[in-house]
Amino acid sequence: MTKIQSIARVVAIVAGCLSSAILVLAAIMLISKGVRARTPGKWETRAILEAKQRVLVGGKDLKNPVSVTRQNIAEGRENFSHYCYVCHGLDGQNTGVPFSDSMSPPVPSLASKRIQKYTDGQLYWVIKNGLWPTGMPASRDILTDDEIWSIVLYVRHLPPAGSLGEPPAYADSSETSSAKQYSSPGARQ
Repeated sequence: MTKIQSIARVVAIVAGCLSSAILVLAAIMLISKGVRARTPGKWETRAILEAKQRVLVGGKDLKNPVSVTRQNIAEGRENFSHYCYVCHGLDGQNTGVPFSDSMSPPVPSLASKRIQKYTDGQLYWVIKNGLWPTGMPASRDILTDDEIWSIVLYVRHLPPAGSLGEPPAYADSSETSSAKQYSSPGARQ
């Protein structure tokens, strides 16, 4: 074995030991501190917002091919109500979404100046591709391009906050339950 091979072997052993030590230390910290949800801090929120605005969001120059009509906005609202409401509420402003402020970063109100500042192409890009490292998932295999563009129209024409009520996923189950009544476990319907 040459001197260079011996040095390389020692470096590999040290690197392996160091990696193992880091993993053990991380496991100890995880066990002692636990995993918990917390409201993100001011700097954490600011850093991710800047990264989104300047680096992470593409599509700035894309133009919406779907014309602004009442029917297209209504179709956008319908598409939004199937895919987006769980995180953004029916009105796009987080109405009735219990976890929206606890996410890191928080789920934004789509009516906010920060979101409305995006171009239509950027909104399309975010809906289609999702947005790392937020909780925004990609819809590219779920929604068609026309559905996404119609959602962009809806986001541009959101109703007043709270006007559409609470999302059905978070509504009181006693009010929205449509469970069938059964007379007995063995009875036929």
